[in-house]
Amino acid sequence: MKGFIRWILNHVPRRWLQRIAGWAVPIVGIFYIGRGRRCPICGCRRRRFMPYGYVTSREDALCPRCLSLERHRMIWLWIERHTDLFDSRPQLLHIAPEVSLMRHFKRLYRGTDNYVTADLESPLADMHFDVQHIPLAERSVDVVICNHLFEHVEDDRRAMCELFRIMRPGGWGIMVVPEDRGRATTFEDDTITDPAERTRIFGQYDHRRIYGRDYDDRLREAGFDVERVAFAEMLTVEERSLYAVGGDDLVIVRKSDR
Repeated sequence: MKGFIRWILNHVPRRWLQRIAGWAVPIVGIFYIGRGRRCPICGCRRRRFMPYGYVTSREDALCPRCLSLERHRMIWLWIERHTDLFDSRPQLLHIAPEVSLMRHFKRLYRGTDNYVTADLESPLADMHFDVQHIPLAERSVDVVICNHLFEHVEDDRRAMCELFRIMRPGGWGIMVVPEDRGRATTFEDDTITDPAERTRIFGQYDHRRIYGRDYDDRLREAGFDVERVAFAEMLTVEERSLYAVGGDDLVIVRKSDR
């Protein structure tokens, strides 16, 4: 199963994955019937989650109903427990929308125009644009969710500045990327063009860089205040097992209202 999922991730174009995963993964999920795990986003109960990963498969990662991964379940729990978004429904821009989060945000925001999804090419998104050139007005968005995107972008610093530009003072966002915290600085080399070599070095064939501990500094250079949250440590041992959230940090950005 792990090898099959890894092959699909590396050989099927993303736009097609987004179309077929919604019906194919739940079918496979029948083999995981049980009660040991619960997805906080969709409520799915399984004995464990499915494996997932482009290079090395992570056990207990993918919810077979809503397709959430560890970081999506962590994001949902943090928003639920530490913000009023579910009640206030602020103007939310969701870039490169993850299916698991998008489905439930659309349900939450039903009857309003305050939830907008955007992507360069995804057929599921409301808007299509390059995040380096966002066609939205300054100070027009309260909340930005933009995860695992900057590693794909040619000029990530410009993209960060664009997101800062459109965020209203007092706004906030979640901007998580794949990180190697053992690196002091981010590594990027556009001369590496072979897909197999890029996968070996960057962890995925379409990644342009691997972020180091200077990721937060890049966000600060764009103007954001940055908070790094070790969210898994805020959960009980039982919750970490039940929700399978992993151990990565959440990166929360804010735009000062001063």
